[in-house]
This record gives sequence, structure tokens and C-alpha cells, in this order.
Amino acid sequence: MQLSRWNDPFSGLTTLHSQLDDMFNNFLTTVPTTTQGVPAMDVYTEDDKALVAELSAPGFGKDDIEISIHNGALEIKGEKHQKEEGGDTDKKRSYMVRESHASFYRSIALPKHADADNVSADFENGVLKVHVPFKELPAPKKIAISGGAKKK
Repeated sequence: MQLSRWNDPFSGLTTLHSQLDDMFNNFLTTVPTTTQGVPAMDVYTEDDKALVAELSAPGFGKDDIEISIHNGALEIKGEKHQKEEGGDTDKKRSYMVRESHASFYRSIALPKHADADNVSADFENGVLKVHVPFKELPAPKKIAISGGAKKK
């Protein structure tokens, strides 16, 4: 039987530690592409009487936003197009066009007792506030229990 020397029993752990560090550093410094350009939105209830959705949409106007209720969901869509055209009196540059486009879509499932007929919305300083009142829920109906003979 021949003996062999084992150099470093922790070399595998050092490599693993380095790989984990790289993975977490890359994860924390990379911004997911799905959240870029999507306006921030808060959804909450007011005294269990209404659902409120507040959406921050700077750069959008109230005419750029559409609100609808479809298949039990509140849908908020925004789309804006900007086009700036200009001519220059200087003969070296005769024409300039700048265009930009931005859009977003958000959907919130509404509870069954949401009153879709009385939804209101307000847009001020780039913040859209949608107010969805809840219908009055009927009180539980008590059922009388009838029975046969008593048990002995």
C-alpha cells in the first residue's frame, strides 16, 4: 500500500465560497428587465369599503391613460407618443425629428363584491388614483335546525 499526500482539505470549500460570492454579487447588481419602465403602483383598501390603486405615471397625461374593468379585473393602460419636429434656418441643417414612445399595462383582480358601476379616477401631478367601492354584503342568513327524537 502506497501513501499519498493530501495537500489542502479545504480547497473545494474555497472554490465554492468564491462561486457563491460571484453569484450573489451578480444577482444583487443586475436589474431585471421586466421591471424597467413599469410605473410603481400601490394597491390598498380603505376601511374595507373600497379598493384604491395609486399609480405613479410621470410624463403621462390623463388623455394618455385608459381605465377599464374587464372579466373581473381593473385594467390600466398607458401609452404616449411624442414627436418633435423642427426646421433650421441654417442651410447646413435643414430638418430635425425626435420621436419617443412609452407604454404600460397593469391589471388587478377585483373581489366579487367590487362595485364596477361606481368606479372613479383622479389624475393629479403624475399620480393616478382609482377608487373602486365595495357593494354592501348581505348579512348571513341563519338557518333553523329541526330535528327528530331526542337521544337518550
